[in-house]
Amino acid sequence: MQEATDSAQTLAGNIRSAGLKSTSQRVAVLATLQQAPHSSADSVLASVRRELPGISAQAVYGILSAFTEAGLARRVEPAGSPALYESRVGDNHHHLVCIRCGAIKDVDCVIGQAPCLTPSDDSGFTVLAAEVTFSGICSTCA
Repeated sequence: MQEATDSAQTLAGNIRSAGLKSTSQRVAVLATLQQAPHSSADSVLASVRRELPGISAQAVYGILSAFTEAGLARRVEPAGSPALYESRVGDNHHHLVCIRCGAIKDVDCVIGQAPCLTPSDDSGFTVLAAEVTFSGICSTCA
């Protein structure tokens, strides 16, 4: 029980460090993202409702939006899938996505530091990140 309390306190500290108020709802959402990366908002809602049955869908969507804006979460949008959220942020990693079952796995940046890909013509943009999605068939589906 002490371990769960310590973990919740750590998550609460992470939320406050990002400039947000720590609430039980926010702690539950962040815990869910850490336990189940690449989760849709609906799956986050279902998971959090096991602990906080009264939480609304609107609250979860708002928390995910606030976390994304504050840099606590990353929104990933694989083709043909609802937006997915993860708590692994700041490292510019990429994703492997199975086109059959939708399984998604993290892939570390291919080369160099973020951003790890340099466009042939940046058109005057300052590149902050590169998102790469590798599509294929996972070993389970092959």
